[in-house]
Amino acid sequence: MRIGMGLNSSTNREALRFMAQLGVQDIVLNTPPVPVRNGIWELSDLVGLKNGIDEWGLKLTAIENTPIDMRHHMIAGGPRFGEQLANMLETIKNIGNAGIPIYTMSWRYPRFYRTGHVDIGWGALGTAYDAEVENWPSVIDWDLSLNRAWECLETWVKEATPVAEKYGVKLGLHPVDPPMPEVGGVPQLLYNFEGYKRLIDIVDSPYNSILLCQGSFSQMAGADQYNGESIYEMIEYFVKRERVLYVHFRNVEGTVPKFHETFVNKGYVDMYKAMRTYAENGFDGFFMDDHVPMTKGDTAWGHRAKAYANGYIQSLIETVTDTSLYGLH
Repeated sequence: MRIGMGLNSSTNREALRFMAQLGVQDIVLNTPPVPVRNGIWELSDLVGLKNGIDEWGLKLTAIENTPIDMRHHMIAGGPRFGEQLANMLETIKNIGNAGIPIYTMSWRYPRFYRTGHVDIGWGALGTAYDAEVENWPSVIDWDLSLNRAWECLETWVKEATPVAEKYGVKLGLHPVDPPMPEVGGVPQLLYNFEGYKRLIDIVDSPYNSILLCQGSFSQMAGADQYNGESIYEMIEYFVKRERVLYVHFRNVEGTVPKFHETFVNKGYVDMYKAMRTYAENGFDGFFMDDHVPMTKGDTAWGHRAKAYANGYIQSLIETVTDTSLYGLH
C-alpha cells in the first residue's frame, strides 16, 4: 500500500514538482487537458501526456474521466448513446496502448453537486451538501427510466471489459456524489452498496472494478443505513474480491441527505480502522487525498492541506503494515 496524488484538469508543473519532492509515485489525472478529436482521445496525445509525467520521475497510473460531454449520452441513455459508446471504446484502446494501466470514470450525470461550504474550524472550509437547500433542475431533455439507466451501464460493462482486457487497462467506476437515487432528473445507480455489488457481478473480471471513493461511500453508509452495512464492511467486501483499483481516502461528517467534508482525521469514519481493513484484506493499491478543505493562506491547489492529508495517510499505512506490532501479513 502506498500514497498517490492527483490533479484536476491540469498538468501543473509546480504541483508535479511538489509530488516528486514528496516521493509520490502514482499520479492520477482527472479530466486532463487532452484534445478531443472526432469524439475520442487519440493515441499520440495520450503518449504525450504520459511522457510529460515521466519527466518528473512520476508514473501516470490512472486517468479519471474524459470530459463529460464525451460520455453523458452513454451514461444517461441519450440519443447519441451508440456514438459515444463507440468513441469511448476507441479511447480505452488508446489509453491502453499509451501504457496507462487504469482508467476510472464517474458513472453519473450530472457530475458533482454541493450546495455550499461550511466552516470546519477557524475559517477552514469543507464542501457541503444539504438536500433541503435546493432542488436541482433536470439536466436532460429526454426520458430515462431506471431500467434504461441500468441497461446503459450493463451495456458499457459488457462492451468495455473485453476491450480493456485486450489492451491492458483496468476500468473502475466512481459513485454518484452526492449518493442519491436521483440527481438533476437522472436516475443514479451507484449510490449504495447494492448498486456496486450489482456492478461487479455484470462481468466477473478484475478489469471491471471500482474506484473506491471512501468519502462518497461514507456519505452513503451512515449508521443503520442500507441494511446496516458499515463503511468497513463495504471496504472488506470489495477488497476481498480484488476489485478496488485505488482509494479516495477522505472523511466526512454526516451522511445523505446532509453532510460536509472535513479534514482526513476529523470525520465520523475511524480512518485507522478503515486502513486496517484494507491491509488485513490484502489491498495492494494506493490511496490519494481526493478533496481537501480550503485553509487560509493556502494555494488554490491546496499544497498545505494536501501535505497534511498525505502525511497522515502515509503514517497510517506504515502503522498498519508494521507486522512486528500487529502481526499482519
